[in-house]
Amino acid sequence: MSNVIVTDPPRAALGEVDALVSFGVATVHEALGRTGYLGHTLRPIQQGARTGGTAVTVLCWPGDNLMIHAAVEQCRPGDLLVVTTASPCTDGLFGELLATALAHRGVRGLVTTTGVRDVAELRAMGFPVWSAAVSAQGSVKATAGSVNVPVVVGGQLVRPGDAVLADDDGVVCVPRERVAEARAAGQARLEKEDATRRAFRAGELGLDRYGLRDTLARLGVEYVSAPPLP
Repeated sequence: MSNVIVTDPPRAALGEVDALVSFGVATVHEALGRTGYLGHTLRPIQQGARTGGTAVTVLCWPGDNLMIHAAVEQCRPGDLLVVTTASPCTDGLFGELLATALAHRGVRGLVTTTGVRDVAELRAMGFPVWSAAVSAQGSVKATAGSVNVPVVVGGQLVRPGDAVLADDDGVVCVPRERVAEARAAGQARLEKEDATRRAFRAGELGLDRYGLRDTLARLGVEYVSAPPLP
């Protein structure tokens, strides 16, 4: 693919994305059949942050953050920047200055397979970041890449305008065409979990709630009495 900057790609409805944020990453991931999880290597640099937005995707050359600077211009309020590289890179391609530029445009956070730096400053300004590494290693601005093209993160396809949700459990991507479906499925799962929570608080066991006694029996698990003490 040639190096391109795609302007104004279609985006998921922000109101629907906000509803998904309230459910949380794990609930949405489960509700959509355990799909869209971007992998355990993307970890938050802060605790307790929960956000989501419409993806602006960036494909950079390793050690080069030129295209992140180009992507800032393409961002609008409610977006979330998703950055990856053409081959593995953990250099600190992103820091407080870029976060300042993105915050001014209403961007809700960053998800990156690379490293980030200025972590203390990012935490202080409340700009949420999920990254594969923290690294003081700097970058150059010399090699062309692309903005708003489909990218692959953690084996999952992320397209510009898809919904990307992030919290302490990690990051999940919901294709923009499935956001309404994910909202309905997430709400149903949330209600089911609330009912299960009430049952557990009342003393019901998961073995009975989920019908797992039959599963144990089918797998040949037996209950035996402990031998008496000598």
